[in-house]
Amino acid sequence: MQINKVLIAMVLGVAVAQLGFSQQYPPPPPQYPQGPPPGQTQPQQPYPQQQQYPQYPQGQPQYPPAQGYPAQGYPPANQPPLLPPQQLDQMVASIALYPDGLLAHVLTAASFPQEIPEAAGWANQHAYLHGEGLAQAIREDNLPWDVSVLALLPFPQVLSQMAQYMQWTQQLGDAVLAQRGDVMDAIQRLRQRANQEGYLRDPQFAQYERVVVEGPGIIQIDPIGPAYYVPYYNPQIFFVGRRPGFFAGFSFGPAITIGGFFGGYGWGGGIGFGWTNHAILIGGNPWNRGWVDRNRVVVRPGFEPNRRVESHGWAPARAEEHREREHR
Repeated sequence: MQINKVLIAMVLGVAVAQLGFSQQYPPPPPQYPQGPPPGQTQPQQPYPQQQQYPQYPQGQPQYPPAQGYPAQGYPPANQPPLLPPQQLDQMVASIALYPDGLLAHVLTAASFPQEIPEAAGWANQHAYLHGEGLAQAIREDNLPWDVSVLALLPFPQVLSQMAQYMQWTQQLGDAVLAQRGDVMDAIQRLRQRANQEGYLRDPQFAQYERVVVEGPGIIQIDPIGPAYYVPYYNPQIFFVGRRPGFFAGFSFGPAITIGGFFGGYGWGGGIGFGWTNHAILIGGNPWNRGWVDRNRVVVRPGFEPNRRVESHGWAPARAEEHREREHR
């Protein structure tokens, strides 16, 4: 029995090495309890704060919060070298099976990496808020980040992953700006591979996500109902093929309902992709930001930069204290 386990591990290790997956990209996050199937309701619970994502192996540099970029807060001027398909596959493996709306916001928010650490901290501090309460807190605090980053505030676990692995986030954002089509092709390659292995037809996955095969090489993933469930899986297993006697499954985070509350924060209109023409759609319109205009700052209507205050307080103290009293 022990010999069989060793042989299975050796075969998996060879397959992973052949595919090219490595630990330089985020490993799967901690498993979360299963949420209820669509159609059933359950109060949303904040993610456990004591959970910590694994650290990079020795020798892998990490970018501490608010560091890693020049003083002006933007990436270097020279366009990064284009990444080959195998490296792009590695980069997007941990997010390739996200539903399209959430995935679109992850890709666009990664192009503002200097804003991710503070946004992740704010989201964790306000993890007890949901729906209209969270939207109201965003309005009151007049948060200064790009709308693509604001769109992820209902998903503190996703922002935490991006903040913990800033090297990955920076590289993903650079690739989205410099070679968006190649990034989208990598996502589709991995979806096709997962579908061929049967994972996208798994009844467990079908409880939470709707898989639509739109044509050759195009797979769309959408939530079954109004709530988003973030899928967690091990990319080093899911994309190397099933092995006899070995089963890998999904787990899902709690339901995150995105309604009209967040229409002004990246969720109004159509969100997703135009896969055939390599378009990212935000608000039903193509997201046209590229490497040449990566320093362009779009000021949201109604944003008042003078309201930003020090440290983690983004609104007058009495508003934050009022929310804390309501929570208690």
